[in-house]
Amino acid sequence: MNQPLLALSGLTKAYPGVVANKDVSFEIAPGEVHALLGENGAGKSTLVKTIYGLVKPDSGTMTLNGAPYAPAEPRAARASGVAMVFQHFSLFDAMNVAENIALGMENPPPQREIAERVRAVSDQYGLPLDPSRIVGELSAGERQRVEIIRCLLQDPKLLIMDEPTSVLTPQEVDILFKTLRKLSAEGTAILYISHKLEEIRALCENATVLRLGQVVGTCDPRETSARDMAELMVGSALLVPERAARPTGETVLSLQGLSAKAPHRFGTALHDITIEVQKGEVLGIGGVAGNGQDELVAALSGEMRTIKGMVNYQGQSISHLGPNARRKLGLLTAPEERMGHAAAPDMSLTENAVLTATTRQKLANKGFVNWRKARSFAEDVISTFDVRTPGPQNTARSLSGGNLQKFVIGREIMQTPDVLVVNQPTWGVDASAAASIRQALLDLAAKGTAVICISQDLDELMEISDRFAALNEGRLSAPRPAQGLTVEEIGLMLGGAHDMEVAHVDV
Repeated sequence: MNQPLLALSGLTKAYPGVVANKDVSFEIAPGEVHALLGENGAGKSTLVKTIYGLVKPDSGTMTLNGAPYAPAEPRAARASGVAMVFQHFSLFDAMNVAENIALGMENPPPQREIAERVRAVSDQYGLPLDPSRIVGELSAGERQRVEIIRCLLQDPKLLIMDEPTSVLTPQEVDILFKTLRKLSAEGTAILYISHKLEEIRALCENATVLRLGQVVGTCDPRETSARDMAELMVGSALLVPERAARPTGETVLSLQGLSAKAPHRFGTALHDITIEVQKGEVLGIGGVAGNGQDELVAALSGEMRTIKGMVNYQGQSISHLGPNARRKLGLLTAPEERMGHAAAPDMSLTENAVLTATTRQKLANKGFVNWRKARSFAEDVISTFDVRTPGPQNTARSLSGGNLQKFVIGREIMQTPDVLVVNQPTWGVDASAAASIRQALLDLAAKGTAVICISQDLDELMEISDRFAALNEGRLSAPRPAQGLTVEEIGLMLGGAHDMEVAHVDV
């Protein structure tokens, strides 16, 4: 057999209260596309950070091309031919593409030369990108291309990709996969992390599955169903969300001609948004990243001023009210950006519970926080939503992305809102946790809560929504019954066809 490109043997890494990786061993061959699967908190991030030189293992060894490999920092990993595209982009909005790429180089050449190299790699791998474009004006897919091209300019032998399609359109996913297949054919190995198991089946030829930090199995994704892989990840049968009868009919929240200016240079203005949401209804809103999702959530939460139109809650205007006043009434929101917006990174989970639940959970009296009660509430969220953490004293920053997402969504759901607005509720969350979150949203609706679910996952929206609307360049289409919508109709709505005929759709 050919010598593996990368071999891991007995890698172990422990943190206070948790063993992130325990005796992890597997190999990746040159040109192989290898999936790394596991629940949130299974140890995937720690493992790839070890390979990339961000984490030093407590024990175990690695070899790269047959030689001992123990990078002390990412710079050493890159010098050895290992590159990584992170789930969260590290780009400066106000700088252009070439300038951002130069920041990742040890000794960057002149800007003109960088621009020429970007164009050459862009053409070679089918990743259209103009090096003079300002990054803040790029779509999420184009920003990812900047990160990929920055890696490709290093001529990597191993490319690590963490949740690379979470913000991409189906068309952008196709472009990315063509690029990755070309790289694989040229001998570059790819270590691919994703919770989208059908994508794993389409792209990867081998998979290593982690559970609680340990390798629990391997498989060929091309010959294994997505359900079987998910059940191998969680060690049990997968929950299938079920709908219950819901109380509907009473309009709880309505927007009438809502418009708002873009909050910053790279934001999206909202234009004449009009919708009604009923008690017990799940309204799904789809859209490609950057079309006004964040701005719509901010307008509903009271974080962003509107310039025209009304926000009516249970028949009364609340347009003048801020976030705390709206929360007190029962209008709660969970934004997309969990670290820094939905949660304060260096605060404990108990403190993060206090940030949004003080009023509805009565966690304070005469200005003094009841920390025992706050801790109990945080513990309830952790237990109910299976948040993998040693306890509520741990900081938000210490959680994996998926576990923090479970905490943030759970914190809002357990406050029993009358209206809940969630943006990307299962972003970066494993299949089992995603099913649990969707079920929790359906259960909440069954109790009478009006739910607005904003998501780029169309399968998710079709699974839980009663009605569906599309957001495009800050304009919202008229909602349509989700049942019976075809992929073609959804595609037209996402592309801005807001005035489609609906007579043929059963209401």
